[in-house]
Amino acid sequence: MAEVLGLGLTHYPMLAGADTHMANLLKTTLKDPDIPADRKVPAGWPELAQQEWGDDEGTAAAARHRARLRAGLDRCREALDEFQPDVVVVWGDDQYENFREEIIPSFCVLAYDDTEVDAFAVLRLLKVPNAWGLPDDMTFTMRGLPDFAKSLVGDVITDGVDVAYSYEQRKGIHFPHAFANTQIFLDYDNAGREFPYPIVPVAVNCYGEHVIARHGGIARFADIQAGEKLDPPGPTPLRCFELGRAIARSVRAGDKRVALVASSSWSHAFLNDKDWHLRPDTESDRRLYDAMVAGDHDTWTKVTSREVIDAGQHEMLNWFCLLGAMSELGLELQWSDFVQTEILNSNKAFAIFR
Repeated sequence: MAEVLGLGLTHYPMLAGADTHMANLLKTTLKDPDIPADRKVPAGWPELAQQEWGDDEGTAAAARHRARLRAGLDRCREALDEFQPDVVVVWGDDQYENFREEIIPSFCVLAYDDTEVDAFAVLRLLKVPNAWGLPDDMTFTMRGLPDFAKSLVGDVITDGVDVAYSYEQRKGIHFPHAFANTQIFLDYDNAGREFPYPIVPVAVNCYGEHVIARHGGIARFADIQAGEKLDPPGPTPLRCFELGRAIARSVRAGDKRVALVASSSWSHAFLNDKDWHLRPDTESDRRLYDAMVAGDHDTWTKVTSREVIDAGQHEMLNWFCLLGAMSELGLELQWSDFVQTEILNSNKAFAIFR
């Protein structure tokens, strides 16, 4: 009989980088000439932002943030080791990596065999040194379980939720960092090199209308104000919830020990247009976090795509998948944490469901 563990965590790229560079996304934003000058002055920022920025532009705050994130990740890893899964299914976003102009699927199960992953490819693009002082071209193996992945796809399609599948990753581009960083962070001391469990990634088109328009990244306000050529929307939050339920039903009908993992931070400053990309939307995040803690799934299922986009919560669609699965299986939240920040791009959350 199947057994299931639910986990929620972050794949925050800057956590893999040095403290001195963790606030780089904000530093880049502050260079945008089309953001009003008065918004860029730290003296006018919220109190927490001023405290974090300090006199070192966030370096000391980054160390504190790292310690808090490490504690959450360590707790998730302890739960994973206690559970001893046969496979780890991870919902993560594809940020203009595997999927580009040729095709953007709403959902895609990566039915890969063992894959060699370039650990720090994203950090090289960002010109950020890694936190471990390891060679920049270090790789690790992500173990796959393709037969399980293919069976999962068949079950979910038969259940009425259309999903794509992939047997090979895109050539000439790094492995999607949502999944690579999940392995790295759950094996933090070893930078992902000794993670013992197979991973089946489920890519969710979290970036929707911005995936090609912004290449899954930061946009300048001049381009936004000039009128973006937006893409079609991604899957709705409710559809992600339904995907989670369908995957849960497939897992429940099997005989494996399965960890279901949502991998993302919550609202992202660089996606929060209404606040000039300077801070995450903490109010919107807190509302959903409080609902999750209360076991209030109705609040989650009523969230619209527009609300998600306006809050910069694009990547939280991965958590909608997780909450759908937990609702279907009746698993209860046993522990969680909400890590708030003003200057380090995104609030983060951790969760363990049993």
